Amino acid sequence: MEKLCSLGCKAQSLLNTTRTVDFLGPLALRIYLAPIFILAGWGKLKDLESTAYYFGEYLGLPFPDLMAFLAGTTEFFGGIALLIGIATRWISLPLMMTMLVAAATAHWANGWHALPETTLTMPWEWRMDLIEGAQQRKEAANAILSQHGNMNWLTETGNFTILKNGIEFAATYFIMLLTLFFTGAGKASVDYLINKKLRQCDNSEKK
Repeated sequence: MEKLCSLGCKAQSLLNTTRTVDFLGPLALRIYLAPIFILAGWGKLKDLESTAYYFGEYLGLPFPDLMAFLAGTTEFFGGIALLIGIATRWISLPLMMTMLVAAATAHWANGWHALPETTLTMPWEWRMDLIEGAQQRKEAANAILSQHGNMNWLTETGNFTILKNGIEFAATYFIMLLTLFFTGAGKASVDYLINKKLRQCDNSEKK
């Protein structure tokens, strides 16, 4: 029993040595999310009129011009903030809100999965009818293309699929942002340098 406990302690000690590079987790999240939000935000800002029209006519959002501007600026500048790791916990809040709005207005009616997977990756899919319908249409499209097209060329860079456009991506980004909200940007960030400087100033004043 003592040997087993000793082995467990050594294994835990070895695991704890990875704390020296614990900045890699939040850094990876930031690098993954930043370009997604920067590009999404820029896409909205460079064509605010079309974005506002989509928000108002298709999503039914109030004040579509204002909402389009707020969503675009939040995503664009929020993505930049994530990339350099400044005000990470603060900027995570409005970014999470944009994901909630997107999930509720643009994706909820389409269920969970972004693609109509016959083998579910999550058990809580509530639009199985869309998955079944998408598979029928995919089979019909493939049959038409097989008869009238060059399927080897058409599928050379990937198979055909149908976008189901559920909340999967919005929910995933929300969870990643939620993690950053609680953990912060990590040591490889401007936030860490600012907090370190503030702690030094605070300690100096106490002395």
